[in-house]
Amino acid sequence: MASKSANVAAKTAAPKPSVAKTAAAPVAPQLEVVEPADDEDYVTGSGAPAAPERRTLEQAIGLQIRHHRKLMGLTVAELAAAASVSTGMLSKIENGQISPSLTSLQTLAAALNMPISLLFAGFEERRDCSYVPAGQGVVIQRRGTKVGHNYELLGHMLGGAIAVEPYLITLTEDAAPYTAFQHEGTELIYMLTGEVVYAHAGNSYHLKPGDSLLFDSGAPHGPERLVVKPMTYLSVIMYEKD
Repeated sequence: MASKSANVAAKTAAPKPSVAKTAAAPVAPQLEVVEPADDEDYVTGSGAPAAPERRTLEQAIGLQIRHHRKLMGLTVAELAAAASVSTGMLSKIENGQISPSLTSLQTLAAALNMPISLLFAGFEERRDCSYVPAGQGVVIQRRGTKVGHNYELLGHMLGGAIAVEPYLITLTEDAAPYTAFQHEGTELIYMLTGEVVYAHAGNSYHLKPGDSLLFDSGAPHGPERLVVKPMTYLSVIMYEKD
């Protein structure tokens, strides 16, 4: 009886096996990777409108007729009378709603005093691209070019209504200030090397590498004080073609 009680006591007193507790490993934060949708369009930071869809031949012809009619200061009725077509038909032609006959195009071209081939120019418009390797720009020598002012044309676009002329301008050690440049359009100057005080419309701007100046080039402008020579800067001139 005593031994039975001892056995019960031993079982009761026996320590329970310890269960080791392991600390939970820290969970690394999961980064969510957002993949762009397959149909998502990428756009530039420019505020320029999206490129228009390619015009039909009828639309291209209509735009050319409307453009040249307005250049001549004619109303739809006046051009229709001169070309012996109805005003309704001319309106539809200008809006690209119908395909005019060659006879109608010939009479309209004659009334606008333009070759008929020019009516198709908008449809056959080329998409220009100008590539100029380093150091191979066209050196421009114009009447009245100032001593020490070297102009290197970096590209040339043939099509479009806006002319863009990008120049790499170098002012050498023998260059002299000149502030009477004046021409149509808008000009952007981006300073590359050296320093210059550039004048525009009675104001002066001290340009260092990385500085830029955008201005109406119809006002007198040019380098007023050549601070650090030689200097180079990018000049981009933009204007409407005649």
